[in-house]
Amino acid sequence: MTTREKEVLSRRHDDVDVLVIGAGITGIQQLFRAREAGFSVELVEAGDGVGGTWFWNRYPGARFDSESYTYGYLFSKELFDDWEWREHFAGQAEIERYLNHVVDRFDLRRHMRFGARVTSAVFDEAAGRWRVSGDGFVVSAQFVVAATGVLSIPHIPDVPGREAYRGESYHTGLWPTTPVDFTGRRVAVVGTGSSGVQVVPAITSEVASLTVYQRRANWCTPLNNRPITPEEQASLRADFESLREVLNTSIHGFHHPPCDRGTFDDSKEERQAFFEKMWNSPGFTKLTSHYVDLLFDPEANAEWCEFIAGKIRSIVDDPETADKLIPKDHRYGENRPPFVTGYYEAYNAPNVSLVDLPQTPFVRMTETGIETTDRHREFDVVVWATGFDFGTGALARMGIRGRDGVALVDEWADGPRTFLGIQTTGFPNLFFPGGPHAAAGNNPRYNGDQVDFVTELLVHLRDRGYDVVEPDPVSEERWTRMIDKGAAKASFGESSYYFGANIPGKPRKYLLNSGGRPKLFSIIADVRENDYAAFRRSRIAPAARGAR
Repeated sequence: MTTREKEVLSRRHDDVDVLVIGAGITGIQQLFRAREAGFSVELVEAGDGVGGTWFWNRYPGARFDSESYTYGYLFSKELFDDWEWREHFAGQAEIERYLNHVVDRFDLRRHMRFGARVTSAVFDEAAGRWRVSGDGFVVSAQFVVAATGVLSIPHIPDVPGREAYRGESYHTGLWPTTPVDFTGRRVAVVGTGSSGVQVVPAITSEVASLTVYQRRANWCTPLNNRPITPEEQASLRADFESLREVLNTSIHGFHHPPCDRGTFDDSKEERQAFFEKMWNSPGFTKLTSHYVDLLFDPEANAEWCEFIAGKIRSIVDDPETADKLIPKDHRYGENRPPFVTGYYEAYNAPNVSLVDLPQTPFVRMTETGIETTDRHREFDVVVWATGFDFGTGALARMGIRGRDGVALVDEWADGPRTFLGIQTTGFPNLFFPGGPHAAAGNNPRYNGDQVDFVTELLVHLRDRGYDVVEPDPVSEERWTRMIDKGAAKASFGESSYYFGANIPGKPRKYLLNSGGRPKLFSIIADVRENDYAAFRRSRIAPAARGAR
């Protein structure tokens, strides 16, 4: 047998109803739902294990900034009861264990193929099916659900000479499965977004020196993590149905009580006391339970920012460093605010220093380190905490071609156009829950809403005898126009990665659902009421269906 013949025989060819791409939070739920609905289903995953974001992002300090029990799955009370989260905000290792537990508990692993990165997905119009391939596999599927997420393509800035560097180099979003040894080494962390601010305090005590390169300061506030007590565990189990109802219906997808007051309804003394309460509150409550006008009244926002700035000055010993850590170019909430543990305190360590890149920009990387306009510094390890090609990055790299061979990257050259953030016209039977125009990026509650609707739509098609579905162009146009119109009022600024601003050459388009969860629920209800008329549905001739 020739080498070519062996290669062909080694390429498995499957024929399934539904192919799910990605074994993260969303992909696992889609696999569960599709199988539960009676479809033949397979999942392919580029990595060697389940977890998606929580498989690849295993850097020191990586953890939830949403409460563990609200981030996990709610489709099974038995699952909720038999897993105990140890902390209110679980770390990466515990999250990965949980997702493996879910996969094995529901016998999902036998439907998964790992080390299977998709490089081509082409729609066969005559057969009404997708042919999806990659290294070592080919799958024919009627429906493809690309649960590839919005934070799955790491971005490293194009620093001159980066290839010349001879030390160790890691991106937080592509962290090795074996631990990186920082002991006694000279380390650079480039980036102070959500990943960078977790890494810095986690490795400060190990390194000989740590230099943090900051492109822009962020409004960081404490995560305020702690263990979940036995009493809290019992209460969570007892209140599961109520918890699920709130999480499945709330505007923001959190179990946080809203505030009923505006900033200036309180006196200055009352505001300061409330700000102190917010500072000491867990995670996203600083957004979801804050004064109702925080994100809409510049004066209200400025007062909260000044409070945070005062906290930074009180924590960081060196006034010059403290001043660099206080944002000057955006209000609170215009970028995704990171939540931290010991981040500001780390700058009081004698082996930690901060380089403010707007003041002293990158010049180049060398074989031994990084040169900025003020000096050259040598490093043994460089950690790139520089974010992701948000929203469309993974979808743009899978070789997706729809009707008439049109490439998705060409169709979205000026930014994504979608309906409900799950489909785009011209690419039938392709869905991407949790992708561009999801309600709030990687919030698992919103992604789950989309997964449930995709499954409902697939069942509708099967029951009515339809083979092919895509959005009516009018539906897509209205939804995308709503996104673009609402973007002008969005709390996030155009310099945010939510607009693709961190990727050179990427069109500045809002990549979230500016109508939020209420708009998603409203349009889905309208779609149901009108018998799915927002979608074009069709049948394939029996001869073509049988010839696939």
